[in-house]
Amino acid sequence: MKFIRGVKEEMKKVTWPTGKQLRRDAMIVIQTSIIFAILFYVMDTGVQTVFSWILK
Repeated sequence: MKFIRGVKEEMKKVTWPTGKQLRRDAMIVIQTSIIFAILFYVMDTGVQTVFSWILK
C-alpha cells in the first residue's frame, strides 16, 4: 500500500501536456518518421542500383 500511495503522490506532481502541445509533438514525430522513411527508401534504391550495375 505504501508503494501505491507513493505512486499517487508522484502522479499529482506530473505536468501533463495540453492538447495543443500533444498535437504539435505528434505532428513532429509523424513528419520525422516520414522523412526517415523517404531517406531510407532513397538510400535503399540507390544501393540496389549500384549493386545491380556491379553484378551485371
